[in-house]
Amino acid sequence: MKKVLVFSVLLVAGLIGSQVIAGLEPERAATIGNVVRIATMTLLGFIMIHVGYEFEIEKSKLRSYAVDYGVAATAAAFPWLFCAAYFVWVLTPAGGETNWSDALLAGRFAAPTSAGILFAMLAAAGLSATWLFKKARVLAIFDDLDTVLLMIPLKMLIVGARWQLAVIVVVMAVLLWVAWRWLHAVRWPTSWPWVLGYAVVITAVSEALYSASKVIDDVVPIHIEVLLPAFVLGCILARPQGADPHSDDRREGHQEGPESPEEQRVATLISGAFMVLVGLSMPKIAVTSESGWGSLAFHVLVITLLANLGKMFPLFCYRGEATWRERLALCIGMWPRGEVGAGVLVVSLGYGIGGTMVTVATLSLALNLVLTGVFIVWVKRLIAVRAG
Repeated sequence: MKKVLVFSVLLVAGLIGSQVIAGLEPERAATIGNVVRIATMTLLGFIMIHVGYEFEIEKSKLRSYAVDYGVAATAAAFPWLFCAAYFVWVLTPAGGETNWSDALLAGRFAAPTSAGILFAMLAAAGLSATWLFKKARVLAIFDDLDTVLLMIPLKMLIVGARWQLAVIVVVMAVLLWVAWRWLHAVRWPTSWPWVLGYAVVITAVSEALYSASKVIDDVVPIHIEVLLPAFVLGCILARPQGADPHSDDRREGHQEGPESPEEQRVATLISGAFMVLVGLSMPKIAVTSESGWGSLAFHVLVITLLANLGKMFPLFCYRGEATWRERLALCIGMWPRGEVGAGVLVVSLGYGIGGTMVTVATLSLALNLVLTGVFIVWVKRLIAVRAG
């Protein structure tokens, strides 16, 4: 659990650093913010390529994956709707206008589990060979995908139907088809310098497309998040003959591909750097005159509880696959939030949504980041009881 503790400290250090950066001159803060954002996306790409590399799908069991997507979509919808309703019914000032479109967009921060943080922390806790890890890997990717897709109609509520949003949907559909068609069939190098290079290219292409589309329309630019392209690339990368990331090859001296000891050390270092960058990516936390610290802390606690309560739906699923302890551990494992949720808040700020609602959402996201290590320890104890 040493890695979990170290990763948690790195998250907190990054979070503190984000508030220092927010206090700098606007131009300097913006420059640092862009560097942090690009670096974060690059390392997220590296992590997600590895996740895709280890991803398995049995094409004869598509119905089970449809069930997984349904579970993930529901587990993403409940936190979102709980938080959005709270924003409207509790945080709307007396006599103020109820704005469901703003609340639905800002409340979406609570929906996606942080795939990068979750996978890094579960692996650090030694849980990568468990049913929980395999199931969480599928659900976290699906609820991140669900969040990205749902952002399109949410943006339409604010800016109306735009052709750029249709382009994003088409690109996502093509990427998913590519992952399905060429699953682990493309024989490209898989050592860490190559994977990092792939991540750099994916990030560069995403940013170039984003910048070019802003020239055409800076209100609704085309922004393809690196999470899905990186995951798809990992899915299509072929494994060296005889290698299987889920087998015991690494204990038998197998040294090829991302499962080798050297590759694992580099992956750990990159995951640690990613934790710092996620913390640094957090928006400024501001207390307005609308509420004091005591009231704000109460709202943050309630929103955090609602967001995590909404993630408990998988507890009622998979009864034929796992015990209630494993299902509970899966739900708790889905609590960590991070880069995708922070991205939702940044989008919300970009559309002029602010005030207590966004402040509470930001602090709630920060609280979940700080508690990530605690969640993973809890998960490990539940699994340990099962193993014993």
